[in-house]
Amino acid sequence: MQENKKIINYDGLYGDESGRYSAEYIFLESIASRSKDFDWHINPHVHIQLFQVFIIKNGSLSFQDAFESQTIEAPCVIVIPATALHGLTYNPPVEGFILTLSASIIEDIFQTSHPVWQTFEKIRVLQYFTEENLFDTMLTLLKHLEEELFSEQPERSLMIRALLTQFFLYTHRLTTQKNQWQGDSLQMGYFRRFQQLIKGASPHQSIPAFAEQLHISPVHLNRICKAVAGKSAIEMVHQNLIQEAQKYLLHTSHSVSEIAYLLEFEYPNYFAKLFKKYVGLSPVEFRRQDRR
Repeated sequence: MQENKKIINYDGLYGDESGRYSAEYIFLESIASRSKDFDWHINPHVHIQLFQVFIIKNGSLSFQDAFESQTIEAPCVIVIPATALHGLTYNPPVEGFILTLSASIIEDIFQTSHPVWQTFEKIRVLQYFTEENLFDTMLTLLKHLEEELFSEQPERSLMIRALLTQFFLYTHRLTTQKNQWQGDSLQMGYFRRFQQLIKGASPHQSIPAFAEQLHISPVHLNRICKAVAGKSAIEMVHQNLIQEAQKYLLHTSHSVSEIAYLLEFEYPNYFAKLFKKYVGLSPVEFRRQDRR
């Protein structure tokens, strides 16, 4: 991949130009439901904040990452972390599912388990199911997940998190030396490292400070962010702040002013203005909408 070449990226699902990212985003669909509208061809692209798993039950496809294209036969599981370039051409009839969720959900589940988290840092193509009925077990978990996503059962969120934990632990167990994984291009490597630095830094660390940690110039960092995400470096920092704010609004009873303080904003009204710019709703409206 050429350095600084513009990359197609989506905040939401493939082809959704107006999609808005949410820290609690989870979506499960059949391969056919979206891919057939694009004549079974998905151009190479990235999702900046979304993690995806493709579960191929029957058929085959051509899978392209940042380096090469390969033909993959079912059954298989393809793990695609956020910011990983990928494109697919299906050979119908093909059957399977696509699980898409916020990368922050994976981080929240496995942040205390480094070996598991390492599994999901690279693209992985998993085709060797040594445990009997393991692939069927994973399909059953997806079926239960789908039922919970469209239900109003008590403690629905906890059940969804439990099902996701089981599914991704099985995925982790599939990662053996026989299974394939691909690395990042230099450009993607800088971008992914920048994302990691954002999560561990002070909420308002300057872009020059991030660039110094990466041993590149602020201008170069901005160019990389524009090429990969279509956003400036400061917009990436703001996006992470908004993600943290969403978690506070959804899972705590803190007031908007208290959340602004926790995120180190000097003025709550500036926090509210920034939140609305990225989400399209005020913090109060966002919280109210989720609790309807």
